[in-house]
Amino acid sequence: MKVAVIAANGKAGTLLTAQATQRGHDVTAIMRKDHDTPAAHTLVKDVFDLTREDLAGFDVILDAFGAWSEDALAGHSTHLAHLVDILQGSPARLLVVGGAGSLYVNPEHTVTVMQTEGFPPEVAPLAQAMQDGLDVLRRSEGVKWTYLSPAADFQADGPEGHAYVFGGEELSTDANGACVISYADYARAMLDVAESNEHIGERISVRNA
Repeated sequence: MKVAVIAANGKAGTLLTAQATQRGHDVTAIMRKDHDTPAAHTLVKDVFDLTREDLAGFDVILDAFGAWSEDALAGHSTHLAHLVDILQGSPARLLVVGGAGSLYVNPEHTVTVMQTEGFPPEVAPLAQAMQDGLDVLRRSEGVKWTYLSPAADFQADGPEGHAYVFGGEELSTDANGACVISYADYARAMLDVAESNEHIGERISVRNA
């Protein structure tokens, strides 16, 4: 497959790029500044400056955009609105690194993780920004998107190699009540989804088994 990784020099993007390359895909790393990468090709360009032509010919686009400062959080939705616009009618799949705060905690899907008592208030703005990005995808038409939410405990430096399971829109836990996955194992899971033709137009989740 021809795979593009947006924000390929970030923590998640670096692991996605490495994983896609290791699996033998033809990978293009898209990043704002030049950076060492195992990808066969690079495109140094801000996500907001990408054009329809830049993304033409890819089978899969992995979006690892991340913004953490308060003044940049709106980028979670605005960059997806831009990608939706330039990917209208494209055969390429858009796979988005999502958040766990928007997962539901009840079968009626009326309460999300970030709405529960005890959710860290310092994380709430980021969780809401990522929810807003998911809403952009849900309102879109003509785009083959998938949004992959990680486990509630998303460990940047966690080990690779743990078995994982996919879920749907609801937060789930293992037999011990844990909901954990490392960035490295999340990258493996994302490539599993990329290599399938499933979950188009859906938000799914993944955690350690």
